[in-house]
Amino acid sequence: MSGGVDSAVAAARAVDAGHDVTGVHLALNRNAGTLRTGARGCCTIEDAMDARRVADRIGIPFYVWDFSARFAEEVVDDFVAEYAAGRTPNPCLRCNERIKFAALLDRAVSLGFEAVCTGHYAVVRTDATGARELHRASDEAKDQSYVLGVLTADQLAHAMFPLGETPSKAVVRSEAAARGFRVAAKPDSHDICFIPDGDTRGWLADRLGSAAGPVVDRSGAEVGSHDGALAYTVGQRRGLSLTRPAPDGRPRFVLEVKPATNTVVVGPREALAVGALAGARTSWAGPRPVAGTFRCDVQVRAHAEPVPATAAFEGGELVVRPDEPILGLATGQSAVLYDGTRVLGQVTVDRTVPVAPAA
Repeated sequence: MSGGVDSAVAAARAVDAGHDVTGVHLALNRNAGTLRTGARGCCTIEDAMDARRVADRIGIPFYVWDFSARFAEEVVDDFVAEYAAGRTPNPCLRCNERIKFAALLDRAVSLGFEAVCTGHYAVVRTDATGARELHRASDEAKDQSYVLGVLTADQLAHAMFPLGETPSKAVVRSEAAARGFRVAAKPDSHDICFIPDGDTRGWLADRLGSAAGPVVDRSGAEVGSHDGALAYTVGQRRGLSLTRPAPDGRPRFVLEVKPATNTVVVGPREALAVGALAGARTSWAGPRPVAGTFRCDVQVRAHAEPVPATAAFEGGELVVRPDEPILGLATGQSAVLYDGTRVLGQVTVDRTVPVAPAA
């Protein structure tokens, strides 16, 4: 129970369904703030108290479990290391993969609980053989199946998402108000929970340092400078501080970040087009697809449109070739594969193949 409206209603629905429910709030920050800043951040003392009030109202036991050390190692340190290597990580996926459905689930099962129930918007269905499948939520605008794409079949066997079939977030808020939950109108949290002020560039600079370096075009010609390459991401357009305009006068975008040389490479928008992506780190929300080639839809961001694609296992990698180019895909991102509404699995992008040749 995060202290938000979604987990509050999920817990209440689990009770209504006849389950023996225990509320757990995860303490993920050893120096948690007292109050939230609007919709930024989470896991504050205020959030813990909000969760406790909901648990008291629906009559379930409530505990706070301290996972701050593991969160720091598995999510925060991973985030820093990925940026240091020039990749763009997704900490929400890592948290689901390594904390909520690994550390939390492991402890819950060891204590005799059968499942972890969360307020995520996704659906778990059972097929004709009894195997569980992860599907998109009914409300496409709130669908969170992408950030759950790292879950394995074993984890899905112990997962419950009571909000998955809810037609809209407005229905959840209305239900929370009817139940008397004070969190009914509480803002959704967004951005990175461990960077509550939203200043990712400053946060990374504090941990990795910040040194000025060149911004170059695809030919290697210097067209500007930066205060720290690690603050830039592939696809970024604003804040590039370019001193030489492009010959054609069009905007330029970040194409690549090179931490080893502290260099940022920029170019035209069409150079962001990716014709293939590949990675060796995969996970499957069901049986691993058989060796060979298979069709799927690929989604590379939480609210991106899925793109039809062909995937194949080649030389120890999963290679995904979208039918249409994907713009601004960075290494470190997760590509989640779907069959219709069903999540097949995901691959962490190790490399991309651009459509446009270097110029």
